[in-house]
Amino acid sequence: MSSPLKGAYDDQPHIGWRRALPAGSIMLGSLATIWPFIGSFPFLPPLGLLMLLGWRMARPAVLPIWAPLPLGFFDDLLSGQPMGSAILLWQLCFICIDLIDQRLVFRDFWQDWLIAAGSIAFCLIAGRLVATPIGAHVDTVLLLQVMVSVMLFPIAARFAVWLDRRRAVA
Repeated sequence: MSSPLKGAYDDQPHIGWRRALPAGSIMLGSLATIWPFIGSFPFLPPLGLLMLLGWRMARPAVLPIWAPLPLGFFDDLLSGQPMGSAILLWQLCFICIDLIDQRLVFRDFWQDWLIAAGSIAFCLIAGRLVATPIGAHVDTVLLLQVMVSVMLFPIAARFAVWLDRRRAVA
């Protein structure tokens, strides 16, 4: 009996890079934060989180439920956030998305986008509360960063789907 989560490439012998492609693309997204970019205010979206959510929404079975732990640790090392913030926030998002998946029988693109928007806003706002003092005036920039990140989620999701197709063909 075949599994409903079985993909086109699951009956082939696994090659290391095929299994590492989702984690590698998320880590490359996290590496984008160290790119030497000069701006008047920081609005760079959390590309590692966007890729993580893109993979989770496109192919839920590719990443195990514990995947945000090492990936969040890698992001914390690079982003300058307090150690453990991405680990905790990404893991909470994964658990919430898993709970939503258990309740919903079917999801379409707009529901995926809404779930991802809530996850992105939660991670950025909670990360701001952890990393900066309450009196800091960064709320306008944070709102801009949330909006840019939510608008870029469909691109990250399409990129994850494209990588998944390339992984299946190879």
